[in-house]
Amino acid sequence: MNAYKGRLFGLVCGTLLALAAGRHPAWTQELQYPVATAVAEDGTLFIADREFHGIWKFADGKLEKYFEGSPKFRTPLNAVRCLAWDHQGKLLAGDSATREVYRFDDAGQPVPLTKGQIGTPTAIAVRKSGEILVADQELMYVWRVPAEGGDPVKLAEVAGIVGLCLDQDDQLWVTTRLKHPLRRVTPDGKVEEVLAERPFPYPQHIVLDEHKTAYIADNYAQTIWKVPAGGAPETLVAGAPLVGPVGITRAGGNLYVTDPKARAVFQIDAGGQLTRLVGGK
Repeated sequence: MNAYKGRLFGLVCGTLLALAAGRHPAWTQELQYPVATAVAEDGTLFIADREFHGIWKFADGKLEKYFEGSPKFRTPLNAVRCLAWDHQGKLLAGDSATREVYRFDDAGQPVPLTKGQIGTPTAIAVRKSGEILVADQELMYVWRVPAEGGDPVKLAEVAGIVGLCLDQDDQLWVTTRLKHPLRRVTPDGKVEEVLAERPFPYPQHIVLDEHKTAYIADNYAQTIWKVPAGGAPETLVAGAPLVGPVGITRAGGNLYVTDPKARAVFQIDAGGQLTRLVGGK
């Protein structure tokens, strides 16, 4: 019994020391609250995790830290919300704790791009020119950020904006939680309605394929919606094992779905087959 108490005391002390040093104890080395994924050309997944306060890297069946931030508020990646690749293949991350978009350098360190001038960045897309577009849920703007970083410029005001993405023609598409949940934004900032109806209880991120078919994660409906160009929304996959999908991206013909409530990332292949890639049970 004394030996057991000694081991328990040592475990508790080690955990407290790790937390005091700004590190996470060993038992947190799994997905905690994943919200977004970016897929590298070699298939490596980079996963934004708000409760981990950082980004995971998943390759060859192994989950490891890419960047571990601090649990202290207003420190980089304390509340990471979205990921994307810039035009040179560098990882971008949006963080609401510091109201910032970061680019990771060659040493794997986040470099701020806007001096904290973004409100709540929920999605990032990058034009072919390198210009960075950011959905700001707090201020209800789409921001334009120069490729090299600098002062953001308002492109459009979109109430309830959550997600955004670019199609192959560099047209910007956005999702909102208000009326007209799917819209397009022209290069001069005009907002156009795509869907007048609202079939999505709680739309989140959006991605498009080469045919401009939209795929939208719906947190409340436990659903991934498919909206063909010019067509009506339809269900692609729904229900378990999905619990509350938020993030969605596309690479190599597959969709990658990030589900914080399931603590997992899923893959949907071209045939609509859903498989769990990492996380959960």
